[in-house]
Amino acid sequence: MGRKGKKEKKGRGAEKTAAKLEKKVSKRSRKEEEDLEALIAHFQTLDAAKTQIVETPCPPPSPRLHASLSAHPEKDELILFGGEYFNGQKTFMYNDLYTYNIRKDAWTRVEIPNPPPRRCAHQAVVLPQGGGQLWIFGGEFASPDGEQFYHYKDLWVLHLATKTWEQVRSSGGPSGRSGHRMVVWKRQLVLFGGFHESTRDYIYYNDVHAFNLDTFTWSKLSPSGAGPTPRSGCQMSVTPQGSIVIYGGYSKQRVKKDVDRGTQHSDMFLLQPEDGREGKWTWTRINPVGAKPTPRSGFSVAVTPNHQTLLFGGVCDEEEEESLEGDFLNDLHFYDAAKNRWFAGQLKGPKSEKRKRRRGKTTEPESADGQECGGAGAQGPVEVVREVVTEDGTVVTIRQTLAAPGSAGRPPSDEEDSPDNAGGPVVGPSPRSNAMLAIKHGRLYLYGGMFEAGDRQVTLGDLYCLDLHKMQEWTALVEMDPGAQEWLEDTDSEEDSSEGESAEGGDEDSGAEAG
Repeated sequence: MGRKGKKEKKGRGAEKTAAKLEKKVSKRSRKEEEDLEALIAHFQTLDAAKTQIVETPCPPPSPRLHASLSAHPEKDELILFGGEYFNGQKTFMYNDLYTYNIRKDAWTRVEIPNPPPRRCAHQAVVLPQGGGQLWIFGGEFASPDGEQFYHYKDLWVLHLATKTWEQVRSSGGPSGRSGHRMVVWKRQLVLFGGFHESTRDYIYYNDVHAFNLDTFTWSKLSPSGAGPTPRSGCQMSVTPQGSIVIYGGYSKQRVKKDVDRGTQHSDMFLLQPEDGREGKWTWTRINPVGAKPTPRSGFSVAVTPNHQTLLFGGVCDEEEEESLEGDFLNDLHFYDAAKNRWFAGQLKGPKSEKRKRRRGKTTEPESADGQECGGAGAQGPVEVVREVVTEDGTVVTIRQTLAAPGSAGRPPSDEEDSPDNAGGPVVGPSPRSNAMLAIKHGRLYLYGGMFEAGDRQVTLGDLYCLDLHKMQEWTALVEMDPGAQEWLEDTDSEEDSSEGESAEGGDEDSGAEAG
């Protein structure tokens, strides 16, 4: 009895500490967010001048991060909203909306009156009702210098049939945040985690909220059992059995003054509704088997037509007290909830053996001890390193992970192709974090993301497609040369106004400095 009492006391103590920290962060960030509200209001005034729906055929969107990419529930279209871009000196925020017509391979910019304010790191989910709806919650707005942040707690719906935005006002929802995750579960939007950051402080969340799509009301869930620790950027998906899976994510904590330590989580939990008890949920930690992804953050997630959860890329950070280095990834993994098993997703390659083999692939790679890696039917991925020299002379090193020939490690299928049909290695999207994924008609679409080369951040704007049924090779729909992207050093403060002209929506973006 005494031991149990101590445990309960400790739990209450942790709750009090978290509440104090949230109050402290909230107080310090309030002034900061008030400063940014004026800038956000300025942009909304510009948006208010648009009173008609205007659809304009256009080139592919400019490179951006932390946007949302969603598949239209009724049309052969992808929907891209929001995001951010950093050119080395200045942060640009977006609230523009693009559609990509899959059959025509064509982009359209869609201007709709009264859109949500500019943001990134929000969450978007699609519902099929009423001709299709795109629901968006939260996200953040960054000041042009990237030093201050405003975190949204608003909920919006885009009615796809009528092309109208609507802000859904309902009290009792989650606090302002970004990096959270949101899924559709029955007739509810269920939201988990995220973080809130100000100039000096930050807090990560592990709370769960539900928005009822029939009553338009928020409720905070209080699941029983030990759940995930606070985190952002995790995997959140609904299983065929009606549970919700949470995997991985990222959080950081202050270890001493001005020194933070990040954690790349690799644990997995199941959030299950209790039988016969409406609104009651339970957390259970699960330990899947199979080829688990290596610990990472910034990975991207989508759900396949056969209800497996797909995970792509990310970055594995190696943190020292004063430095942070990351290995960027472009591997695929699949999680099968019915079997509680991870599978490594390797491509079979093109059908024909006559395809010209890529340079440098005629010999088997060697391991660190000088022995050949793998054998017949057991070849692993191959890493190829290439260097790109940018306009300013910076050498950007790009590491490509090439899937080995053969189908070992793929998600199991009813038909296994013979080794004779497996072609050579296939180059797919370059290693990156924070890519945007969407799946339509069994095809995975991957847009953008970023990687780092020294102090330089390269934001990508390419688009790839992969047929998940065939699992043969990626198709490049929009290609991009990372070396051609302009990067401004901190000292060149006079040049960023001209850069604003070239960024998408640049005329309005360049007004950010005035705020």
